[in-house]
Amino acid sequence: MRIIRLVFGLTFLLLISPAINAQKPVLTDEEVVAETVTKEIDEVFQSQEFTKKKNKKFADVKGTMVIDISVVQNGKVATFFKVDSDIKNIDFINFMSSYILDHKFQFKLQKQQRYKIRYTVTF
Repeated sequence: MRIIRLVFGLTFLLLISPAINAQKPVLTDEEVVAETVTKEIDEVFQSQEFTKKKNKKFADVKGTMVIDISVVQNGKVATFFKVDSDIKNIDFINFMSSYILDHKFQFKLQKQQRYKIRYTVTF
């Protein structure tokens, strides 16, 4: 009887887990996408994880960066482009690029959609 319950429970979890993953909202309005990206990136840059990594190697880096971030259908960052910056440390710019490119947003876009968002960050 326990084995049957265990098998039933595991089967239920396997069936419901894709539905849980699919709960990300699908954004369609460009302004809403820009607001959401800005909010999430703000949270990333204020997170303890980011601050710890930045301060470990780049504690002395101060300044402002203007970047373009493009987001694709599944919420992944497709491109990171430095538009302008008074930060000249190439290693820091590369660190920022990899950090942002590894980020996955908590939303999805409609099929074949891609948005580019301009974001300004000051350290």
